[in-house]
Amino acid sequence: MWCWRRKSEASGRPGSMLAQRAHKIHRMVIAMGGALCMRAVEPYPPLLPCRGGNSRKTRLAHFIGVCIAIFMLAGCTLITSKEEPPLKQVTAQELTALLRHREAAIQSLKGLFSAKVRGGLIPIASRIEGTVYYRRPNALRLRGFTSLGNELFDFAQADDLYRLRLPLEGKTYTGHQSEMKDAGKLARFSQLSVWAVGGVLGTNAIARDEVVKVVEDRGRYRLDVYAPATGGTSPSRLPIRHLWFDRRLLVVQEEWLGSSGEVEATIQYDDFRPLEELKSIPAQAIGDQDVRLFRPFKISLEDGRGQGSVQVIFHEMHHNHAIRAEDLGQIS
Repeated sequence: MWCWRRKSEASGRPGSMLAQRAHKIHRMVIAMGGALCMRAVEPYPPLLPCRGGNSRKTRLAHFIGVCIAIFMLAGCTLITSKEEPPLKQVTAQELTALLRHREAAIQSLKGLFSAKVRGGLIPIASRIEGTVYYRRPNALRLRGFTSLGNELFDFAQADDLYRLRLPLEGKTYTGHQSEMKDAGKLARFSQLSVWAVGGVLGTNAIARDEVVKVVEDRGRYRLDVYAPATGGTSPSRLPIRHLWFDRRLLVVQEEWLGSSGEVEATIQYDDFRPLEELKSIPAQAIGDQDVRLFRPFKISLEDGRGQGSVQVIFHEMHHNHAIRAEDLGQIS
């Protein structure tokens, strides 16, 4: 390696001065990584003296610094990007059966969650605390409270009927779920919440009359769900949902589509945890994510109409416990 030096007769300073700069020399050599060196005669203090009383020490420091730089450069060449193996072959029927299996594993569920709401979905509060009660096949109740403990909404549904009570406004809406749009923004928020918790409850399973197709999409499986056929001699099927599975075959993303194919909502599922304690699972079942009932404890939803977003974080989930009738509320 070359080094900066000058002729000894141009400088009246002894070479021992440079021993005080040993720590600076180390840093410079490492940073330069073996950069080109030059010979100069300008009146600067020599950085690496070739003569002097302490030349042996400085040469040793120089040698150590060069070795470190070489090892660092060699290490950079050893770093290679690890490519993920190709996806295993999975059929649409296998993914459909997996979703139905997970849905059947939850007979009932109750939980506590916090939600952060952005945009105009809830004009009253941006942060809410909530409870969820569910009993198979489709009885669901969601209640939301402000940070002060005031009840913000009480939404219940069973079959095709719903009831939305807004205590702060003194209003109650009931009817068929297809009529929920008449209940205002909170009804929209309630519908989005039902879609979001469907990934926890397993209610996003495929219906018997729906058609599915699986494709690979950027290292994940995408399951396209089509509505039942409508029409005469040439029935057409419209896409109604997309579900993305990761390599663990967990649903990590979901899109709900409108009648014209527009995106109604995009949902991300994260922070998957088993609902059971490990000690309650047979040893031979450890590692079986279906037996352990992995569920997402973090859900992020983006409204496709641009009205806002919701982030839900579950604090507690208790499944397959007895649910009282009063916990589910009354719709009619």
